[in-house]
Formats: sequence, C-alpha cells, structure tokens
Amino acid sequence: MTEISAIVAELRDRAGKGAARATRREGKVPGVIYGGKQDPICIAIDPRVIWAELHKPGFKTRLFDVDLAAGGKHRCLCRDVQFHPVTDQPVHIDLMRVSADAVVHVKVPVHVINADKSPGVKAGGVVSLELHEVEVTCAPDLIPSEIVIDLAGKDVGYSVHVNDLGLPAGVTPYHVGAKAGVLTIVPPTVKGGDAESTEA
Repeated sequence: MTEISAIVAELRDRAGKGAARATRREGKVPGVIYGGKQDPICIAIDPRVIWAELHKPGFKTRLFDVDLAAGGKHRCLCRDVQFHPVTDQPVHIDLMRVSADAVVHVKVPVHVINADKSPGVKAGGVVSLELHEVEVTCAPDLIPSEIVIDLAGKDVGYSVHVNDLGLPAGVTPYHVGAKAGVLTIVPPTVKGGDAESTEA
C-alpha cells in the first residue's frame, strides 16, 4: 500500500504572478491543485511543511491528503516543486488530484543496497547504474516507494534488466523495454602499464 501523508494548506483567492508574489511575501509557498476533471485550485503551503516532506523518502511517489479546511480534502501526487535559483527555497508546488480508479505515471527511484557485500565490488568492480529511476503506470494505491536491488553475493558481470525487477502485480514499466539495462557490475579498469606487465 502506498504511503499517504496528510498536509494542511490554505486556499488562495487569486491566481497569477502578482498573487503568487504576495503569497511569498506572507512567508508561504504558492501552489496549485489540478486534474481529476475538476477546476484548478490555488493554494498556499507553509514552506516548513514542504521541506519536511522533501526530506522523507519517495517524495514524488507518495500520496498526499491535502486538507484545505472549508475547501475539503484532496488526494494528490506531487508533480513538481520549483526552487529559487539562489536560495534554493521552494517557490511553487504543483499537485495533481488522483482518484482510486485512476492510472498514474510515476518515476520510481532505484535504490542499491549491500554493495559492500558484493564479491565483485570487493574485487574492484564498479556498479554502473544505468537507470536511476524507472517510470511505471499503476493505480495510485499500488505506487512502489522505491525499487531495491540487492548486490549481496553478486560478482563482476552481474546485471539487472527491467524484467528482473520483480515489480508488484498491477505495476507496469512505461516507455522502457523489458530488456533495458538497469544495473551492471563492470570489471575494474586496467591501466595500460598493468596490462603490458600482465602480457609480459
């Protein structure tokens, strides 16, 4: 089951750049909730709430129940957060409504574990991660928080393709072939001098 986080936001009565700047002057982050065959809603969120959620794993694979008080609750996925180019503070957030019967496209991060227990890595092999995230389609409550690849006991030459990931039932890769490479443990690079010595 996908994790659901509850956050509180406020309704904004106006859209546009001027209204967004006014919201920022008040110390809030402007945003919008859209989709779900409903009209967009302009919102404002405390930046501390956004930072707290950003520092939790799987920010863009978790569902959010956004409580707007009089505006009701909206179940959403975060589609984008824009940051100030100098201060790195969040300046805008886009949230997309989802319903239980919807099919969503989500990029799920790939997480590698136990590289220190891999004989191939211990021998100098290098973990080449070709896909840092895999885009999938599924129902909102089936979104994986991450895709884990365990390298314990794996040697040089070990490789993982999309069809090896063991995605949960109902979760389908999108825009990537089943044979697409995700990870490989490649041999260590041999310097020219070492190679010549070996041949001699």
